[in-house]
Amino acid sequence: MENQNTKFGFTKFAEDWNGRLAMFGLVIAVATEFLTGQGILSQLGLM
Repeated sequence: MENQNTKFGFTKFAEDWNGRLAMFGLVIAVATEFLTGQGILSQLGLM
């Protein structure tokens, strides 16, 4: 079995944190778009 004490690589710990941070980033992106009225690409000057 896989050693769960490691904190790097494809472990449950790493995947859980990756998912949490991705969801947090998505919420921040949607909130920023809602508050500014501009899309993410517009805010970055790409559109």
